[in-house]
Amino acid sequence: MSNEMKILGDYIDILSGFAFKTKDFAVNGVPIIKIKNISPPTVSLDDLTYVSKEVAEKQNRFILSYDDVLIAMTGSHINQWASVVGRVARVKYLEKTLLNQRVGKVAIKKNAEADIDYVYYYLSQDAVKIELAAKAGGAANQANISPSHIKNLQFPCPSLDTQNRIANILSAYDDLIENNQKQIKLLEEAAQRLYKEWFVDLHFPGYEDTEIIDGVPEGWETASLSSVSVLKAGGDKPKVCSENKTDECQVPIFSNGISNKGLYGYTNKAVVEKESVTISARGTVGFVFLHRTPFVPIVRLISVTPKDDVMDVLYLYLNLSNQNFRATGAAQQQITVPLLKDKTILCPSVEVRKDFNDNMLPIFNQIDTLEKRMLFAQQARDRLLPKLMSGELEV
Repeated sequence: MSNEMKILGDYIDILSGFAFKTKDFAVNGVPIIKIKNISPPTVSLDDLTYVSKEVAEKQNRFILSYDDVLIAMTGSHINQWASVVGRVARVKYLEKTLLNQRVGKVAIKKNAEADIDYVYYYLSQDAVKIELAAKAGGAANQANISPSHIKNLQFPCPSLDTQNRIANILSAYDDLIENNQKQIKLLEEAAQRLYKEWFVDLHFPGYEDTEIIDGVPEGWETASLSSVSVLKAGGDKPKVCSENKTDECQVPIFSNGISNKGLYGYTNKAVVEKESVTISARGTVGFVFLHRTPFVPIVRLISVTPKDDVMDVLYLYLNLSNQNFRATGAAQQQITVPLLKDKTILCPSVEVRKDFNDNMLPIFNQIDTLEKRMLFAQQARDRLLPKLMSGELEV
């Protein structure tokens, strides 16, 4: 039985963010949530902009709360899916943040028989983002929607009790995903701690009996990044054969995004076959991700692939994660391959490298397992979502 369609605006309000001025920005203080921080399924706290506490106190109306639903009212058209307009994310942190312009907060109207979780899942559907993008105005490389575009959507509106049941089914998958993300974060932190103990504090196994020569343990050396790895700038976007991984379309495409490693979609042929690291190279620069399966890096990314018998990918990833990258460009910050070539990297002895890799492999294998579980949960949720919304599956 199909669910009755209603006008979304009869059930929700949208608070548009505040237009903070450039002079309001500060080095630290209270973070503001911009378009770039809407990284589904959650709001990202990476690459934040701040305003002073004094400025923030004057805009209490725009303070965000845990579980708030935010929607990007500026973004790309559907040909750039990772940054498409209308993408939706939830606040999953307790820190005080403020809503910036062109980001909307979705709230249920007083006494309206609608569940905010249900509305969130409705808005997060690909079909809804496509519908909003089709209505968007703006230039060829920027799409804009208004609160009225969102409110004029027709959405399936079963009883409040049914909405609650649907939301509970879908949120069980998201809870599983969130728990896996927390476990991954703890494992990453454990790996970072061991890296810093061995290679920053130089408390590696046997350090007590190792002589330090010119600041480097005996048997170690410093080398240029280009001498221990192959550096390659990302190319043009290949044809995307699927938004999700399938048996026929398994090679992930990565862009410069900071959510889900910047996953853009899937294609059939890899560009980088070996385990590698990518560095975001333009706009938001210096984000480092590990890739242990073949993939395609596209523009705004630089792939760093370790050379055989010279460098290990897990050590390379952790080393680059702890580096500061010097960017150029006044209008837009960027990192280039020539800038990275001569960047120095500490190369431990073969014995220490092997010992460290043996310690790291169980950690990162567990991370891979958790990421696969997350992918299965996401795919299961996304298959269920339209069927539950339409009423094809009754609850």
